[in-house]
Amino acid sequence: MGYHRKNNLILLQMVSSSVTDFHYKEELIRTAKEITAPGKGILAADESTGTIGQRFASISVENNEQNRKAYRDLLFTAPGIEQHISGVILFEETCSQASADGTNFVQLLRKRGIHAGIKLDKGLVTLMGTNGESSTQGLDGLAARAKSFYDMGCRFAKWRAVLKIGDGMPSELSITETAHSLARYGSICQQNGLVPIIEPEILQDGSHSIEVCAKVSERVFSAVMKAMLDHNLIIEGTLLKPNMVTPGASCPDRKSSAEIAWYTVRTLSRTIVPALPGVTFLSGGQSEEEASLNLNDMNALTNIAKPWALTFSYGRALQQSVLKTW
Repeated sequence: MGYHRKNNLILLQMVSSSVTDFHYKEELIRTAKEITAPGKGILAADESTGTIGQRFASISVENNEQNRKAYRDLLFTAPGIEQHISGVILFEETCSQASADGTNFVQLLRKRGIHAGIKLDKGLVTLMGTNGESSTQGLDGLAARAKSFYDMGCRFAKWRAVLKIGDGMPSELSITETAHSLARYGSICQQNGLVPIIEPEILQDGSHSIEVCAKVSERVFSAVMKAMLDHNLIIEGTLLKPNMVTPGASCPDRKSSAEIAWYTVRTLSRTIVPALPGVTFLSGGQSEEEASLNLNDMNALTNIAKPWALTFSYGRALQQSVLKTW
């Protein structure tokens, strides 16, 4: 009897665990689909206190909590944004702040049908043994932090990794570290109900050609995709936030938006599985117009398969004109 009772208890625990996992799985998949709904994308408003200070300095506004809250209140209460914005990435400070009418920002966004997300990485540090390459901090204590933001109402998260091109970069160590940390973060997020946005950003800095960027992007995206599968991520409940494939910022051979679109989608088609629901591109220092034209031309392509939604997760490319007007 004791043997059977023990086996029944183990079976009950397994069933209970699978029910919990199934609940999160369904929610993760649903959230990812809602974020990548046709005609909608993500507003990245997750600038750290230091970064938003740089933005404010450009318009001679003091960087204090009152001004940060007022600026984000302006963004989140803008009329009609829910027609085009499906998610907003928040900085940690912003999650506990409220609008002028006293409504918490996370709840304000949810009432408008917009998912609130949270920036979970803790910034970059130098990766020892490399030519100034970096790794991303923040895995320690991540499970507890992810759970706390889920409890606050957030339903997705972001983690940024950065790679460089030139002088032997990116190194294999940098690519391996990036892939592992992004996949580990993604796994922890999904265990706690958050859709992970996987962001391997290859910087535009340098004079490299678009062909070089495409080749490096294939290496990086392939490694990241493999790590996501190795870590058993629910791919249908995951989003990718990559760079567009462009020439380096100082490359004299500039490319049209149609060429950038073709190289970018071709690179994704060679590296990213169809099960991924959406690609939410970062603007990567592009102007508002450049980022819009490039993305538009990607969606206009008809001669290459696009099994994922192709949309945006823009910061400056959505906010630059707003900031200047404000």
